[in-house]
Amino acid sequence: MELHSLGFAKIVLLANDIAEVIIDEGVVMNLAMVNKYHEFLISHLQAPFSLLINKINEYSYDFNAQMKIANIPQINAMAIVTYTKHAEFTTHLLADTTYRQSPWNIRMFPQRDMALDWLENEQLKVSAAANNGQLAIKLD
Repeated sequence: MELHSLGFAKIVLLANDIAEVIIDEGVVMNLAMVNKYHEFLISHLQAPFSLLINKINEYSYDFNAQMKIANIPQINAMAIVTYTKHAEFTTHLLADTTYRQSPWNIRMFPQRDMALDWLENEQLKVSAAANNGQLAIKLD
C-alpha cells in the first residue's frame, strides 16, 4: 500500500489495479487537476483499473472538470463511499447528468469494506474475461 499526494488529493495504491482516491476538503476540482489525476492513475496502475472514491471530505468540480472527470477508458469500475445524503445525491447527479464516452460501471456504498470487496470482484471479472480470451486464442 503506497500513499501519494497530488496537492489536492491523496491516492492510495491498494493493488496494482486498484486505487483509493480521497479529494482534500474544500477543493474545487478544475481541468488541470483532473488531467494531473488521470495522468497519475494511468502511470501508476495496471489497466484496466478500478477506483475506490472515498468521499470523506466535501469538494466540488468546475464545469470543465465535471465533463472530464473519470472519462478515460482505462477505468473498469468505481466504487463510491458516501457518508452523507448530500454526497450520495451529488454523486448520483454527476453520474446521471454528465455525458460519458462510455457508461460508468459505478456503485455507491455506505462502507469502505463493502466498496473494496465489490471492486476486487469487478477486477476478477476482467481477469477472468482476459484469461478466457487468451485460452481461446491458444486453442485456435
